[in-house]
Amino acid sequence: MKRFLTAIVLAALTLNEVSAQVAYPFSDVEYAVEMSGTLTNGDYAPFWLSSNKYGLSSVEEKTGYLRVGVFRPVETDSEYLWRIGYGADIAIPVNHTSPFVVQQLYADFEYKKVRLSIGSKERGMELKNALLSTGGQTTGINARPVPQIRIELPEYWTIPHTGGWLAVKGHLAYGVFTDNSWQKDFITSASKQKYTSDVLYHSKAGYLRIGNDELSPLSFTGGLEMKTQFGGKMWNVGRRLDDTSDFSGNYVKGDTGFRGFLNAFVPGGSDARDGDYKNVEGNHLGSWVFSLDYQGKGWSVRSYLDHFFDDHSQMFVQYGWKDLLLGLEAQLPDNPLVTNIVVEYLNTKDQTGPLYHDGTSTLPDQISGRDDYFNHAMYTGWQHWGQSMGNPLIISPLYNSSTEIRFEHNRVIGHHIALAGTPTDEWSYRLMYTHVKSWGTYLLPLIDTRQADFFFAELGYSPHWLKGWNAKVAFGTNSGNLFGKSSGATISIVKRGFFTKKTTDCNCNMQ
Repeated sequence: MKRFLTAIVLAALTLNEVSAQVAYPFSDVEYAVEMSGTLTNGDYAPFWLSSNKYGLSSVEEKTGYLRVGVFRPVETDSEYLWRIGYGADIAIPVNHTSPFVVQQLYADFEYKKVRLSIGSKERGMELKNALLSTGGQTTGINARPVPQIRIELPEYWTIPHTGGWLAVKGHLAYGVFTDNSWQKDFITSASKQKYTSDVLYHSKAGYLRIGNDELSPLSFTGGLEMKTQFGGKMWNVGRRLDDTSDFSGNYVKGDTGFRGFLNAFVPGGSDARDGDYKNVEGNHLGSWVFSLDYQGKGWSVRSYLDHFFDDHSQMFVQYGWKDLLLGLEAQLPDNPLVTNIVVEYLNTKDQTGPLYHDGTSTLPDQISGRDDYFNHAMYTGWQHWGQSMGNPLIISPLYNSSTEIRFEHNRVIGHHIALAGTPTDEWSYRLMYTHVKSWGTYLLPLIDTRQADFFFAELGYSPHWLKGWNAKVAFGTNSGNLFGKSSGATISIVKRGFFTKKTTDCNCNMQ
């Protein structure tokens, strides 16, 4: 792999000298420096002060960080066939899950429409507003990035001979989770509680867009996102009560060979804990995503649906789609009051019902119910460094009442409204309100439901007389009996710029 990457860089530099097909890879390098501090009261920091920040946040009362990043976006070379981008982004935090964070460290190599991306990089969501949405069901922006090797079509590619009406994009990636030390620190008893290390990651997605902006204001997008946790080492996974094998459940080593990678790509194989009732190897999950967009003159509206699944029954509509994220986003004509409005409804309460039964010789009927969203029998669930990798309203393990790494609140209903505006070209704001109600999980249901209200308000200032500087003040509150009451504020100051002179605005890939 090292020889392969070296060859790519050398070839790109050669092309630059010989035929000017690639830009100089050390030109137009950008930087960003950020200082952020949060002061709150209560057991946990206000929800929206610590959620959807790519994991660079904390649920503690007093937190902060100093962050420094250097970036060269691959889009800088948009006029060339070969394009090179990279980024390094580190943070020194206080009262976070680790005392030093390599938030991003990546290199992008792009030829025409195809990109090879290597490393840890903050990647956005499809079909959702990153500043106002609660987040994707499977692919969110709530947890730290997973280092990976990824090949992708990052922008929509128009399919030839379709009159511009059909376009596709997608990706395929393999990576590795990095929260080994955090898991061992979080649990209190390594002899009883489940934890993992060196778990591998697989991601794939494909999207089809139907529409032609030049001929019609209406377009439709549909896509499939699938993720897998596989390989790695697992301790204290336990055993099924109906398992007749000699499996102890104390320690399992996942398959990291070719077969393991293949079973992650095309679900197959089985886990050691499956016993007599084979399933598939690893933790497979995903979402069907759809959007309908209308582009008016100076305004637009989008409706979208995100349906989560973690087995075949939900993926192939065996019991209907009762669980989903529904959203509506409107971008308003230019005005000094409101620029964007987002309204969302989240329901994960059904999970194909409370009953599950494997087919047997005496009772062959298979009932594929009682799903357990984001949890898994072998792995510590769809989390990274304690934060949900999907929608944060499926409450992250960092909020657990116990020190077990699992999702204690995955049967929820949420209502969310958010809006943003730019009263002037120097001032901006965001407002969000969310109500969420939890029934716990099917395995550990709550005797009485719990609920919470999350409020968030943010004011941003980018003065003309201090070019490249931006300051934000955010205020948030929690209420209800899910987390208890809390309130607090975050102050952030960011300086962005270029190491070399540039006329356009900095495009640093950092919040």
